[in-house]
Amino acid sequence: MSSFLSALSGQRPERLPVWFMRQAGRSLPEYKKVREGTTILEACLKPDLAAEITLQPVRRHHVDAAIFFSDIMTPLVLAGVDVDIKPGIGPVIDNPVRSAADVERIVAHRIEDASAISEAVRMVVAELGEQTPLIGFAGAPFTLAAYLVEGRGSRDHLQARAMMHADPEAWHTLLNWCAELSAHFLTVQIDAGAKAVQLFDSWAGALSRDDYTERVQQHSAKVMAAVEGRVPRIHFGVGTRHLLTEMAEIGVETLGVDYRTPLDEAAWLVPGLPLQGNIDPALLAAGWDALEDHTRDVVRRGRAAPAHVVNLGHGVPPTTDPEVLTDLVALIHEL
Repeated sequence: MSSFLSALSGQRPERLPVWFMRQAGRSLPEYKKVREGTTILEACLKPDLAAEITLQPVRRHHVDAAIFFSDIMTPLVLAGVDVDIKPGIGPVIDNPVRSAADVERIVAHRIEDASAISEAVRMVVAELGEQTPLIGFAGAPFTLAAYLVEGRGSRDHLQARAMMHADPEAWHTLLNWCAELSAHFLTVQIDAGAKAVQLFDSWAGALSRDDYTERVQQHSAKVMAAVEGRVPRIHFGVGTRHLLTEMAEIGVETLGVDYRTPLDEAAWLVPGLPLQGNIDPALLAAGWDALEDHTRDVVRRGRAAPAHVVNLGHGVPPTTDPEVLTDLVALIHEL
């Protein structure tokens, strides 16, 4: 069993496993070269290109797992929802979901053909072999719904948080559909050979604990239940220290922790659960001495958990020097 999968099962392998969120692409010159003339969403749906981008950081950095190159918007695109990713802005929904009628319109969409995803995953798995697992991923229902309601990224998600209280029935209908979409997307990746999955709830930190437990948690749990027993499941959110216990309860084998919460504190909040994280991405540009000291501290604190998969506490910044990531992987493998 690979060191990554061993850690997800709660065992401490001899060598610490490491991979990075957003390692596929972003800072790599080879990524920028193959992406020339192609939008992100187009690249996600070209199997040979998505496979190549997925494999690039494994070849360069020697990380212990690959993360499938896609986007949390991809299932929406596959379902025929009008969405675009605009440079400097991110995902943009032309017709935001603001009413019960809008919800009824959007939930009629279904993924009819995910063969581009299946083909890309199979290509990646064939090249990776047995020692480097592929991680499939999807956006969590709240994060998908937040984009659909707000129409684009938002700092506080006022529209989405208002809707969950103003029209609970429409809200739960929307999140139930988002959960079905994410579960379908994960299942496609698992069927094609992904050995683990991660559910990203990028915007969950904007929620109070009550809003999360009463209006969101059950839908994330539905996604995880759809793949229970098939592969290890990781859950990650941003700014979610106050929700870690509740996020762990949805059914996970490992909990991802962002850079704001020390891993020994997270281990106290969710005892007995393997953790993933949580090097501060800002330290990648702070000089080697600062990064090494910080990394050693993260690894030390991670020993409070049964097992630890080293990662960043958020994604790789696009300005990161790739050589720093390669050196960081080598350091972690020595610790």
